Amino acid sequence: MSVPASPIFKWMAPVRRSLIEQKRGILMDAIESLITNVEKVIVGKRSVIELAVVSLLCRGHVLLEDVPGTGKTMLARALSRSVCVEMKRLQCTPDLLPSDITGVPIYNQKTSEFEFRPGPVFTSILLADEINRATPRAQSALLECMEEFRVSVDGVSYALPDVFMVLATQNPIDMAGTHPLPEAQLDRFFVRLHVGYPSPDEELRILVAQAQAHPIDSLQAVINQQDILAAREAVKAVHVHADVAKYMVSISAATRAHPDLRLGVSPRGTLALARGSQGMAWLRQQAYVTPDIVKLMAAAILEHRLILRPQAAASGRTARHVLNEILGQIAPPV
Repeated sequence: MSVPASPIFKWMAPVRRSLIEQKRGILMDAIESLITNVEKVIVGKRSVIELAVVSLLCRGHVLLEDVPGTGKTMLARALSRSVCVEMKRLQCTPDLLPSDITGVPIYNQKTSEFEFRPGPVFTSILLADEINRATPRAQSALLECMEEFRVSVDGVSYALPDVFMVLATQNPIDMAGTHPLPEAQLDRFFVRLHVGYPSPDEELRILVAQAQAHPIDSLQAVINQQDILAAREAVKAVHVHADVAKYMVSISAATRAHPDLRLGVSPRGTLALARGSQGMAWLRQQAYVTPDIVKLMAAAILEHRLILRPQAAASGRTARHVLNEILGQIAPPV
């Protein structure tokens, strides 16, 4: 015999839904204000800013790769200043040591003991400028913290903050005195973004905006750590249908079997594609991930994880060409 629902529960259900929608609206407004705030400094690059914000919401790291003077470091600084968390800058140079990044034990004469002095990696947002100018030995100091969000020094493991993100920049055309990032470290970057040149109208707006002072000097934080953590939980709640999940797995599997690729997408890359698609769907106020969202995120998340065979590279093929070919061959779910 079924028991009729109590009238009070019937009354509370819509109230609960209303509160959930109201909370979601507040979070969406906070993230939108974050994007708008960064746009005050980076003109005409909303899609790039959105991808960087999605990375922040998915606990991912960003590699900004482009020619000099396009605003890579400025984008990283603007994003850091817009979030009310600690930010530290690491200028990568050939003489940089791993201990300069992670920290080092210092002998205290008063206590006659060694005390650990944390390095710049112990922050919420780490700006690693010109990361490819650091030696492979120094670059390896970021491997553990980027994947496990912990740092091990002298056998002791230290946890990093709940909000931790590496924003790294590099110049792909200047090869003198640089060390290319190894595949293991590239795979740890959630997305690789290209800022690109502005259009003539956008460049004119930049000239006018910086005539008296740089906009970043007056940029204020518009979102705090609690909002970021709450938005992360909301992103995880975005539904991924089984067919869409199979679609993402099929894309990764196709890259591993493609004859022009020496290295395809790793399982870490597939997970990044799923998380990034959830983040972009949430940013667009969608309750579930669609194949169009997956295609939109594929280039930024997967392209830097693909390694071409020498014969394919010599014939003018690029990872973008191969990825577009794969996306065109695999039928998306309906």
